Formats: sequence, structure tokens, C-alpha cells
Amino acid sequence: MAMGDVVNLKRFRKRNEREQSAREAEANRARFGRTKSQRTAEALRAERARKLLDQHRVDREDAT
Repeated sequence: MAMGDVVNLKRFRKRNEREQSAREAEANRARFGRTKSQRTAEALRAERARKLLDQHRVDREDAT
């Protein structure tokens, strides 16, 4: 009967946690990561939309 390789469980767990953390980080980068130019463009679009809505606002007291 041959014995299997001895495995250091603490090292195994740490390696597993690092790999899981790396997978989560990659998923988060894909989901949330945007370049500075993308953020700037999004901010400009939002500002233009806000200004367009403000132009159509009715500022009367009786309008609700």
C-alpha cells in the first residue's frame, strides 16, 4: 500500500483563497471597471440630459 503525498492544509487553503479572490477581482473589473475617458463621457451625457430636462421644466406655483 503506497501512501499519498503529504499536503499542508494551511498552504492549500491559502492558495485556494488567493485563487478565489483573483477570480472575484477579475469579475469585478469586468463589471465595474471603466476608463477615465468612459467616466468623463458618461458624466457629460448625464449633464446634457439634466440640462435638457431643466429646459422643459415648468416653474409655476400652481403646477405640480
